[in-house]
Amino acid sequence: MIGRTWRLPASEACMLGLGGALVIALAAGTVGWRGNDVPKAAVETKVIDGAPAIPRQYRALVEITESEAAPLTTGQEAEAQNGRLRFVSGAIAAASPFRALQSAGEDRSRALQCLTQAIYYEAAAEPESGQRAVAQVVLNRVRHPAFAKTVCGVVYQRFNASVCQFSFVCDGSLARRPMAVLWNRAQRIAAAALAGQVEPSVGTATHYHADYVFPGWAPHLAKLVKIGAHIFYRWPGAWGLPRAFTGRYAGGEYIPAFDPSQMVAVREPQIDYPAVAALPERRAANDVGGRMDPSKGWKLSIPDPSQGGGALTSMLAAQEKAKAVALAADEHAMQEAKP
Repeated sequence: MIGRTWRLPASEACMLGLGGALVIALAAGTVGWRGNDVPKAAVETKVIDGAPAIPRQYRALVEITESEAAPLTTGQEAEAQNGRLRFVSGAIAAASPFRALQSAGEDRSRALQCLTQAIYYEAAAEPESGQRAVAQVVLNRVRHPAFAKTVCGVVYQRFNASVCQFSFVCDGSLARRPMAVLWNRAQRIAAAALAGQVEPSVGTATHYHADYVFPGWAPHLAKLVKIGAHIFYRWPGAWGLPRAFTGRYAGGEYIPAFDPSQMVAVREPQIDYPAVAALPERRAANDVGGRMDPSKGWKLSIPDPSQGGGALTSMLAAQEKAKAVALAADEHAMQEAKP
């Protein structure tokens, strides 16, 4: 979720918006994967833009959203708390199109890489509207005074701290090779956003979180809309309206100089089931089934019932005999009935 990452148990860390990466097993199914789409590590050592200039009256608010404290509640209680927190009334003001990276070049290529990563690892399982919303939040942050002024700077903000703005950056998720079809969709959505496409449903949102956590900062921001599993927010008051987005794109995109392949991948939760003793085989003494071992010469053979012996043959013979007796009795009765 946006703000800082909280280390939840693996069972709860499935999808936490910005700061709670999608921990889904997408490593399988990489058919059609292109090697040049693998998340790359850049050689630059400078990793993020300089600290943003935040007006003094808003510093306490920013500090709340960057708190390292765990979410107030999780699970069903969090869902209930989220339900009680009201959405803002009135129309949601749309953000302006992002047009700072219209021409091809290294900056655009790296920005596309970073934005695709954010969409994929944060919202691969979300509807396309939810993925567009994630892209919109990243680009909104680029233009807000509280955040870095490049796309990669926003995505990788605080990557080398104990917690990250996007948890997939530092929890090992990048060590997983993305699933090609989902990566390509995320890349398409990222490219459209960089070309100026706007997701109006989230307006000027700069924060969001998954609906199964309730962060301490949520009541301090303006709750806008829920899309899929994510709830989106903007800064309260004038600082969250379009006229506050005065930040200018700085250029000089870079990806931090670390190798995601050296990170420990997020592990799926392991359940330690107690050992169960093998149960003895149970079957009736006269069971004609049992286990059949082809390695010992057994071959499947289904004989014609009329050619076999045993109880089935005797039963069929008795039925034929009874049928003949019945036919004879019927014929005798018909003869006696004639005048």
